[in-house]
Order: sequence, then structure tokens, then C-alpha cells
Amino acid sequence: MELTDKIVWITGASSGLGRGMAVEYASQGALVVVSARRMDQLQEVVKEIESKGGKAKAVFCDVLDSKSIEACVNQIIEGFGKLDIAVANAGYGVLGKIEDLNEGDWQRQLAVNVTGLALTCKFALPHLRKTKGRLALIGSVAAFVPNPGTGAYGAGKAAVHNIGESLQVELKGSGVSCTTIHPGFVESNITRIDNEGNFHPDRSDPRPANLMWPTEKAAKVMVKAIEKRKKVFVFTGHGKLVVFIGKFFPGLMRIIAEKISPK
Repeated sequence: MELTDKIVWITGASSGLGRGMAVEYASQGALVVVSARRMDQLQEVVKEIESKGGKAKAVFCDVLDSKSIEACVNQIIEGFGKLDIAVANAGYGVLGKIEDLNEGDWQRQLAVNVTGLALTCKFALPHLRKTKGRLALIGSVAAFVPNPGTGAYGAGKAAVHNIGESLQVELKGSGVSCTTIHPGFVESNITRIDNEGNFHPDRSDPRPANLMWPTEKAAKVMVKAIEKRKKVFVFTGHGKLVVFIGKFFPGLMRIIAEKISPK
């Protein structure tokens, strides 16, 4: 892949998959613009990339605020003149059974994972059309299966999948590709963010460690899928298996979900 002089923008890049993808893109010669609310952590990402000989810039972006997203994109264009790749990665997960979630829980979950992602696309696409670039949406295998205890998160990721499907039709003939990526279990900080969106660095991760992919490994396959302009990309072996069972054996998937659901 030849990414020299390509301008890549990644939201939610202060940690986890966003950070991993930023480091991977920079290692392949791209100039990476990393965005999030936590500027101190973004600067650490920039330092890490620059220490390895890469190029990066941190730009504040709050995906809960459309003006912030627009301002971030404008800053990228003013500074670098173009945008080649945009990765709508910012997101988090609300925990709790559906009957226990309140209006605020649903509003926050969908505002970040769905509306924020859609508006990221909105402001990036006019510039991606000029470069016949690449757009990537970060979903989850949760989009395809029952999600007891994380139903709001699963609903949001199902919406992300549909947004990706719709964009692939809307963008046909434009030269812009849309890749919707659905990871299985990957090392990240998603379980360390509470329902109000607050980060807890010391919170333990309840996901099965033996199924977890390292962030660096995940970042490599995600960048490759975007570069190949894949339409939908599901990865990790267990992730593919879960999606397969959910599609062809939904009854079995519901039984499995019931067995592992929080009581």
C-alpha cells in the first residue's frame, strides 16, 4: 500500500482502536490527524507517532457537537488542503438491560455512536469526493446478534451497519468507498467508560481475555480492509463465527446469548 502524502483523519483516536489505527497509518507514510476530546492523550499519540518517524497532528473534536466536527474538518482542509481517508471511530457502550435504561442513557448512546458518526460522514464526504477517497465506519459484531445487557450498544451498531449499507448506494459512481468494519473482541478502553461517558482507567475489562485481539493486530487488518475498499469487513475468528450463527441459526444464537447474559 502506498500511503505517502495521504491525509488520514481518525475520530476517537486518543486510545484503543483509533490510536492503533493512527500508529499503523503513520507507519505506512500517511499524515494522520487524530481527533477526540482528550487533547492530552491525543498529544501522547502524536508523540508516539513522531518518535517512530511518522507525521501526525492532534485536532480537538467532540462528535456530540456538529459545529465541533465541522470546525475540525475545516482545520484539516485549511492545514493540509485535502482529505483522503476518514475513519468514524468515536464511540462507547452503554451497559444495562433495556428495561433498566433511561432516556438519557439512550440519548447519549445514539448521539455518540450513531448521530456523531453520521455527522462525521456528512462533513468529511464533500472533501473525500474531491480525492475519490475512503470512508470507514467502525461498527461491531454486536450489530448482528442479541445483546442482553448491552442492547443500546447493539442497537447503535446495527444502525451503523445500515448507514454503511445506505452510503454504499448513495456514493456509487462518486469514486468514494465506504467500508463498514465490525470487530469482535479487541483490546480497547470501551468497557472503561461509564454510561455517562466518563472514563475510568482502573476499571477491569469483563470480556474474555482469551478471545481478545491485540490492538496492533486489529489495526493492521482494519487499515488493509479500508485500503482494499471492502464494503463490509467482519474480523476475529470468533467474530465471524458469531455473525454466521446469528445469520443462519438465530435460535441457537438466542440460546447462547441467554446462557452468557448477565443475571
